[in-house]
Amino acid sequence: MEYIKVILLGIIEGITEFLPISSTGHLILAEQFIQLEPKSFSNAFMIIIQLGAILSVVVISFHKLNPFQAKDLPEHLAERYDRMNLQSRLFYRLRYPDRQTMKLWSKIIVAVLPAMILGLLFDDLIDEYLFNPTTVSIMLIFWGVVIILVERGRKKEPSIYGFEGISYRTALLIGCFQCLAMIPGTSRSAATIIGALLLGCDRILATEFSFYLAIPTMLGATFLKIVKNLGSYTSHQWLLILLGFIVAFLVAFVAVKKFLDYIKKRDFQLFGYYRIVVGVLVLISMIL
Repeated sequence: MEYIKVILLGIIEGITEFLPISSTGHLILAEQFIQLEPKSFSNAFMIIIQLGAILSVVVISFHKLNPFQAKDLPEHLAERYDRMNLQSRLFYRLRYPDRQTMKLWSKIIVAVLPAMILGLLFDDLIDEYLFNPTTVSIMLIFWGVVIILVERGRKKEPSIYGFEGISYRTALLIGCFQCLAMIPGTSRSAATIIGALLLGCDRILATEFSFYLAIPTMLGATFLKIVKNLGSYTSHQWLLILLGFIVAFLVAFVAVKKFLDYIKKRDFQLFGYYRIVVGVLVLISMIL
């Protein structure tokens, strides 16, 4: 039964990680029916498997995120590169990384700093006091309303359409929005996408930057959980984490592509309504 529970939780994580509906919130709600014991293991499991989903973005967007590749070279350099052997090509890539991609990564690092600092300070308090269905349901409803209002209130055309248009100040502000997602039920994707939209980013750009920002954020969160719990779990428990990690990666790989296709034609209001409905249902079930 434990393996079935882990597979189901991995599927939920893979589907919800990049949608603005809160993957952590859905995992906490699912845990009311699919419980992993003890609670400390369950909390760490829900954070670590998110990295599996995040890595799907690395695979899908590797050509955009890898600065050590020969692309857009001037003609005279391209000809020289074509004549190089493998060792020379590797050295060339390391010595002359793509500047635009390096700038993108520097902006991502700037954006991740606020969450990194607050995460180190408040990780234990968040686990103890906010990982519960009541917090999740309230945040689902609140951010559902915010998403709908932002989408309906957007009358100006976006002013930023490419990563080169995102300044370091804008990146830092998007990172501050990401800190709101430390409250379960908020959704890291929702907070960063809404923040980027409010700061003038195009919807597709806001979504892609949110995806890329998740990479160092979840690497840091996962590393923190592993360091804190390295000697706390049995080999069987680490096996369960690995299984959930793999399932989340495979499911997210499909979900990310579908989501990117979706936002090219539609806005995020549907997700706002979904959040409100789920949040209300959870509150009603808790009262009854």
